[in-house]
Amino acid sequence: MNESSPIRRDKARAYPEVEAPAAPVRRRSRLVRWMLIALLLAGAGAIAHRWTESRTQTSGGSGTGRGTGGPGRFADMPQAVGIATIAAGDMPIVLQGLGTVTPLATVTVRSQLSGYLTEIGFREGQTVKKGDFLAQIDARPYEALLAQYQGQLARDQALLQNSRLDLARFQTLNRQDSISKQNVDTQAALVKQNEGTVASDQALVDQQKLNIAYARITAPVEGRVGLRQIDQGNYVTAASTAIVVVTQLHPISVVFTLPEDDVARVMRRLREGAKLMVRAYDRGDAHEIASGDLDTVDNQIDTTTGTVKLRALFRNDDEGLFPNQFVNAKLTVDTIRGAALVPTAAILRGTPGTYVYLMEGDDKVVVRKIAVGESDGTRTVVTEGLKVGDRVVTDGTDRLRDGGPVRITSADGTATAAPPAGAPGAEGERPRGRRRQAP
Repeated sequence: MNESSPIRRDKARAYPEVEAPAAPVRRRSRLVRWMLIALLLAGAGAIAHRWTESRTQTSGGSGTGRGTGGPGRFADMPQAVGIATIAAGDMPIVLQGLGTVTPLATVTVRSQLSGYLTEIGFREGQTVKKGDFLAQIDARPYEALLAQYQGQLARDQALLQNSRLDLARFQTLNRQDSISKQNVDTQAALVKQNEGTVASDQALVDQQKLNIAYARITAPVEGRVGLRQIDQGNYVTAASTAIVVVTQLHPISVVFTLPEDDVARVMRRLREGAKLMVRAYDRGDAHEIASGDLDTVDNQIDTTTGTVKLRALFRNDDEGLFPNQFVNAKLTVDTIRGAALVPTAAILRGTPGTYVYLMEGDDKVVVRKIAVGESDGTRTVVTEGLKVGDRVVTDGTDRLRDGGPVRITSADGTATAAPPAGAPGAEGERPRGRRRQAP
């Protein structure tokens, strides 16, 4: 093709006209993107700065500013607390141990003779009294033996009577020198022999009468019968076949354990003649099932566990205690009268030892070291450091310090005095932390 061709020159001129503006357009779009990214980063930084500043002001910050707009304006704000007043009262000394409900009598009823079970006289789960009819064994074989032994007894009694008459005659003849002394002695021995035979026959008769009585099985104790172990019509073997189990429920006992360190205190109270009360609670230790009295203490300490067993008796009229039930037993050993009682929630333990925050006036607390005694979980006896009428902090102790300012809150969580403007809890905001009603 010719270089001077008009077609080639047109194509050469067309391409530069299209590609020439491409570079400036790309530069402008890239610049816009970088500007948008810079604006987004600046906005995010401003938001983060404001959020951090607000968190620092809300939590009190670590700044030293005291002015209204300073970052530490809440550093010395009074803390919201709940308080309680030390009161005088009685504190029972309670010892707690794990126990098991144990019946005073659990009897497995078995027959004392062999034979067929002809009658069942109880209903499963029935409450029976001592001597109530339970079951009947076929007594006809024993009645037949009784008749046989009674006949044998009558015969031997007749022989004994005859030998006694002969002995009387021989004695008369011997006095008349008509018979020898030897014949009299032989007859006397025969009388003794017949007396022994009659006694043996009488024993056989009594034994069969006893067997006939054993054929009628009665309840050995008062209690509740369980499930039937054998059905009517089965053959019962003496002393091996169980018929039913009778368990005494009224009264019933609880056997529980206490540490060996508490034995001396319990025994001292028993020697004084005190009647110690025991309360039985359910497995969760939340509901009281029954109350009774301590009956006895075991005579030795278990060396493997270091505990001693005790038995308490309960009337159990409502049958709230069931045999082999697990319970928590609480033994009241003594009662401290007129003690200074403080809520257990107010007692703290740390570097000073055992202490509380004591109110000084209505807007300040101080650390007060105390000594404590018995406790029932909710209240604790204070033996040293506090007196009746003192007020202690029960809620809001996590941020308190010795000599720090406080404000007392009411039971519903509102302050008795309005907090300063801008402080936590102002303008209807509930102060943070738990709220508990003072006793």
